[in-house]
Amino acid sequence: MTYSVEFSDLAFKQLKKLEKETQTKVISALERCRIRPYDHVKKVVGTDYYRLKAGKYRVLMRIDGKRLVVFVVAVAYREKIYKNLEG
Repeated sequence: MTYSVEFSDLAFKQLKKLEKETQTKVISALERCRIRPYDHVKKVVGTDYYRLKAGKYRVLMRIDGKRLVVFVVAVAYREKIYKNLEG
């Protein structure tokens, strides 16, 4: 079964601000992860989130296995994405 991908308002805005080439990398990474998401992501320690690499960017997401939904929470440069999770 294939998972659907949903974006938070914040993640959608962040994706739209990226260059077209980077947007393509992020979308391609999400497409790969739709069939078996757990094969492509890593758990973010101490949270309910997973991360997906897309070049120098990271996609922060939650995965709902019951509804088959990948919910994208944020898309940002790898050094900045985790700052909002701290403290």
